[in-house]
Amino acid sequence: MSFPQSQQPNDEESRRREAEAAAVRQRALMVLLEPNARQRLMNVRIVKPELATAVENYLINAASSGRLNRSITDEELKQILLSIQQPKKDFKINRR
Repeated sequence: MSFPQSQQPNDEESRRREAEAAAVRQRALMVLLEPNARQRLMNVRIVKPELATAVENYLINAASSGRLNRSITDEELKQILLSIQQPKKDFKINRR
């Protein structure tokens, strides 16, 4: 099964655009996060990639809207992680 020739350049172009977008995100995070906070976010990405992406989106949106005008410390990142992370549901089973 082969793909039409016209579709291959689109795939390459979309991969190139995705790589450029990822590079822009990384450069933005280098500016927005202090080294310890950046390391924590990388550690979170290993365990919970969706949480790390949510935090990155939050930080980039806050910076682009002017609400964030300095680097985030590790302690501040911890607070952001706690506020974004969805609370776990506890189930209590009563036996009689």
